[in-house]
Amino acid sequence: MANALTATVAKRSRNGVGLAGSAAAAMAGMALWNTYRARKINREHPPRGRFVTVEDAQLHCLEKGAGRPVVFLHGNVVTAEDFDLSGLLGLVSERQCHVVAFDRPGFGYSDRPSGAIWTPAQQADVLRQAFIKLGIERPVVVGHSLGTLVALALALDHPDAVSGLVLLSGYYRPTLRADVPLFSLPAIPVLGDVIRYTVGPLFGAALLPLAAKGMFSPLPVPERFAKGFPYGMPIRPSQIRAEAQDTATMVSAVTAMQRRYRELRMPVVIMAGTMDRIVDHRKHAVRLHKEIAQSALRLVPSVGHMLHYAVPEQVVDAIEDSFNNPTTLQSAAHNVELLQSTSLEIVASGP
Repeated sequence: MANALTATVAKRSRNGVGLAGSAAAAMAGMALWNTYRARKINREHPPRGRFVTVEDAQLHCLEKGAGRPVVFLHGNVVTAEDFDLSGLLGLVSERQCHVVAFDRPGFGYSDRPSGAIWTPAQQADVLRQAFIKLGIERPVVVGHSLGTLVALALALDHPDAVSGLVLLSGYYRPTLRADVPLFSLPAIPVLGDVIRYTVGPLFGAALLPLAAKGMFSPLPVPERFAKGFPYGMPIRPSQIRAEAQDTATMVSAVTAMQRRYRELRMPVVIMAGTMDRIVDHRKHAVRLHKEIAQSALRLVPSVGHMLHYAVPEQVVDAIEDSFNNPTTLQSAAHNVELLQSTSLEIVASGP
């Protein structure tokens, strides 16, 4: 009896060791495959811009045109190419502007060195140094989605370095979001490294098409994005880390910054789609407008999160207004206007 029991235990132990070994081998195989695929993606989509080294980070940016400086900061998941695909870089550069779209740290071809907590404020500090190295003086900064937090951090922490803000589809209040716990997992030390080199890229590849539909909804995903955006870039292990860290620090960053919004003294244009499924414009854009005296709020009816694809010309107008009409923006904060010719609804209620 005892011998039979011992044999059973030994067999189960061997089976357990075998299963653990198989699982470890499978994970090692996935890690090798995902590393290979990330390198392949980098070869297939080489950088098209220039690099600037700041401290320990190398930042990549796209540039067009000459003249008045405009800086673009993209949201989560995407890269600087998002602004090129939307047509914004070309449209703005045609207005006698020098446009610079950065891959934020950890995205695209920009580095995100480990050992630092890359909050919006930390990213803003690095970008400020990049401005100095590239000779970018007091630009209008355009931020989209999570990039609006970095734009706001730049304006709050380095007000002399920014002449105006254009904020698109931003997250400005610490409201609860169901996606934060799940998409923050790759930011957890050790466990996060395992996830982003194994199941993370597979999970991301399956979700990206659905995520794109959600971002553009209720409009369809434009063909130029569906065919032109390098879908492999966001699911590289390095970028998964950046995406997760930005998601994990988003709520705490907004909690800290919201107390300071009234400090802003520069022109600010806030734009949002009224059918944005990612960020509720009533809880974010409308409330931010009430905090900033010299802001204009422009709501785009029947448009979702990616409004810069739907109404790029109106975004260009917002940039021009930030350059040319700061006093007009402040007085417009008490008006309500509907521009019939562009189907752009401008809503502004004074603080």
